[in-house]
Amino acid sequence: MNITIPEFSLVVLVGPSGAGKSSFAREHFRPTEVISSDFCRGLVSDDENDQAATEDAFQVLHYIAAKRLARGKLIVIDATNVQPESRKSLLKLAREYHCLAIAIVFNLPNSICHERNRLRPNRNFGPHVVRNQAMQLRKSLRGLKDEGFHNVFILNTPEQVAAVEIERTRLWTNLRHEHGPFDIIGDVHGCFDELHELLQRLGYQITLSEDSMPSYQITHPEGRRVVFLGDLVDRGPKVPEVLHLVMDMVASSVAFCVPGNHDTKLLRKLNGRNVRLTHGLAETMAQLALQPPAFVERIKTFLESLISHYVLDDGKLVVAHAGMKETMQGRASRAVREFALYGETTGETDEFGLPIRYNWAAEYRGQAMVVYGHTPVPKLEWLNHTINIDTGCVFGGQLTALRYPEKELISVPAAATYSEPVRPLQPPEAQVSVLTAQQQHDDILDIEDVSGKRIISTRLQRQIIIREENAIAALEVMSRFAANPRDLSTAYHVA
Repeated sequence: MNITIPEFSLVVLVGPSGAGKSSFAREHFRPTEVISSDFCRGLVSDDENDQAATEDAFQVLHYIAAKRLARGKLIVIDATNVQPESRKSLLKLAREYHCLAIAIVFNLPNSICHERNRLRPNRNFGPHVVRNQAMQLRKSLRGLKDEGFHNVFILNTPEQVAAVEIERTRLWTNLRHEHGPFDIIGDVHGCFDELHELLQRLGYQITLSEDSMPSYQITHPEGRRVVFLGDLVDRGPKVPEVLHLVMDMVASSVAFCVPGNHDTKLLRKLNGRNVRLTHGLAETMAQLALQPPAFVERIKTFLESLISHYVLDDGKLVVAHAGMKETMQGRASRAVREFALYGETTGETDEFGLPIRYNWAAEYRGQAMVVYGHTPVPKLEWLNHTINIDTGCVFGGQLTALRYPEKELISVPAAATYSEPVRPLQPPEAQVSVLTAQQQHDDILDIEDVSGKRIISTRLQRQIIIREENAIAALEVMSRFAANPRDLSTAYHVA
């Protein structure tokens, strides 16, 4: 049997004592990837068979598992796990750290487990223990998938166990091997003419074949590729043309694309779901009604294939429609996809009736550069190694691309205002700040950034080590004599 396991996952071995779980784990996983309940009992009590230490042992087990998952490392749980409550706590861990849970079940005959335990001198319990464990396991077999396991693999004989081959697969979000260079383009919203002009300014050569099924051929003399940040559809005048171009680029490996919330809403409508025709969807459906059914089917297939976000260039770049917090990058869960599509809201609305969005970028401390869109901004600004490049083309603003790794921004103006925004794209003059977004959000010092021993990489020197006692002294001096750079900047602009 071939067992496919995502590279980042929580693997739960399930089976009675003597089923061969530990031997299986030693054969197929690295020692650092496996944590067993017996080992944890030994850690806390010096006796792997001390059942009185079970509660403490599992606290240690869950702690180690959580630390590995937080670092994005695969973990294998070697315990009986035959009771639903023991699996429930592990599934909670998987949800908390946005990883997939895999169950490998050892449903072997009781006689085999009894014989193996008889030959192990440290297994001095009666056969009723295995019998009860096996009974609990078989009660759970049908419901394992419903409990929340992504995949369940059941092994019924020693021969099946011996024949297992483990294959690790790369998560769909993992494009670390793709190194660019890239041209990342913000929300298009059916603005085909502006997209065509922007691609030409970026150096792409665009031709449309004259076949019975016309297709775009897009090339770049330097081998650059495009990353679309989603929201290809709605509000704009040429949605089918935009989709045609983007689908052809993705199909020919000239582009990557992540979904936007408007794209997923269109997909739900095309799949027959009851979706309100608001925020430009009515116009999109009217335009698609003029297209051949085969083209619409192609759109459905394309939208269904889109992945929530991508981690690129050895983890140095993350792209998502609405952004991506560090703890979610490269992970897979419903919460991750929801954040990629919509961001996070406070639950309140502004004076225009629009949701107030939580500014996750203000607290971002990740190493990866995050490029996103979703919320139109009048001015392009970097904040904590993140940038929103949705400059509201469909609202009469601009269509913007970020060249990576150069960090060069290129924009083309909208030919017209195709849709009136609910919230004005340009804020009133009285609300325009002379400070940059970074200056506005640097008001409060995060103690985690400056406390303890710090290792800092700089342009001139690879690593600078700041000892904890030196950091404390520096904080003391700053608290007495430092001036807020914002005050200096404000004074300069007033002068």
